Amino acid sequence: MSLSQDAITKILKTLEGRYPRAGTALTHKNPFEMLIATILSAQCTDKRVNTVTQVLFKKCRTPHDFVRLGKGNLERSIKTCGLYHTKAKNIVAACRMILNDYEGQVPQGREALMKLPGVGRKTANVVLSNAFGIPAIAVDTHVFRVSHRLGLVKARNPEETEKQLMEVIPRRQWSRAHHWLIHHGRALCHARKPNCLECPVRQWCQDFNERFPIKKSPGSIAQPGA
Repeated sequence: MSLSQDAITKILKTLEGRYPRAGTALTHKNPFEMLIATILSAQCTDKRVNTVTQVLFKKCRTPHDFVRLGKGNLERSIKTCGLYHTKAKNIVAACRMILNDYEGQVPQGREALMKLPGVGRKTANVVLSNAFGIPAIAVDTHVFRVSHRLGLVKARNPEETEKQLMEVIPRRQWSRAHHWLIHHGRALCHARKPNCLECPVRQWCQDFNERFPIKKSPGSIAQPGA
């Protein structure tokens, strides 16, 4: 069965109440720093990225600084983030493109952002949402997992998931809902062992109700999995 719009509204309201301050954990002061931090965050924790950028952003504040630093020196600066060869190559190339094609400014359109080396749809959406305040839903592993478990979507890949979430979530809530789903995935809806008993939205969760159907007996109060 699919969730009703009323159930979706209640899920979103509940998650908002549970994670009222949910937002990006990546430290940044401007759109350019947000872009670099997001590229570095691929297969790396936000905590590790923040540790690296705390030093990196003191010596590299502009696209020109990164181009001047060069791929080799950048690799040594971001080595602990993982995939540093590819990330360094993409960052330097992206900075060159920003300087040559966008007058040194991070573009504010998804298509333009996705032309930058190392920037896919998820990264572009993160930058649009967090750096420019443009409503967007970035589908990472947490958003993909939680939205499917809850029954908000039924999709084969992140792009389909994003499209379906945009259809069932009001546009004004896209960016915040993205963070609510991420925080819920990190806090309770873990990949291997979701903490369903502590979950505030389990009564609407399709995965929970399929695994623990409510059983009723005469004269008793129904309990999940009873």
